[in-house]
Amino acid sequence: MSVNVLALCGSLRAASLNAMLLRACARLAQPGIGITIFDGMGRLPLFNPDLDEHPPEPVGELRTAVEGSRALLIASPEYAHGVSGTIKNALDWLVSFPPFVGLPVAVLNASPRARHAREALIETLATMSATVVTEACIAVPLLGAGLDEERILQTPRLADDLRRALSHLAAASGRTGVPPPQFPVR
Repeated sequence: MSVNVLALCGSLRAASLNAMLLRACARLAQPGIGITIFDGMGRLPLFNPDLDEHPPEPVGELRTAVEGSRALLIASPEYAHGVSGTIKNALDWLVSFPPFVGLPVAVLNASPRARHAREALIETLATMSATVVTEACIAVPLLGAGLDEERILQTPRLADDLRRALSHLAAASGRTGVPPPQFPVR
């Protein structure tokens, strides 16, 4: 049995660094951690509380994916010092969704400069009663680094940092069978 982690990308760009980061995480995940990247972010309608009780199909798909997960992994860019509309809209659809409450969440950041959005996203998640796993929230210096997915996997420091974050997230999900991180501390 593995820890099912649902990954949400706050960017819809085809060449998104955040999407690349999530794909790399899925490939780096240790045995016992399964990462599924939700592919319906662009199909979610704008949040409308009038539709919350009987949500549109894409919202139902998101909620089903969240309900089947033991943790969330979010990678999202910063736009104008704020959280992307894509990720905020998805979270708005989860505000009144009981399976979201207490769910362990890690926030990845593909640009260490994007601290405003990271802080705002963590505040939003805490307000929504998610369990933000601080040890699993990391900034990965991808912006301007010229790395692709393969080079992320082949860069020991990045790969180790991502594996460590995933281990912390899995451990927070309450599953005891996932080994604790065993990487050198830097």
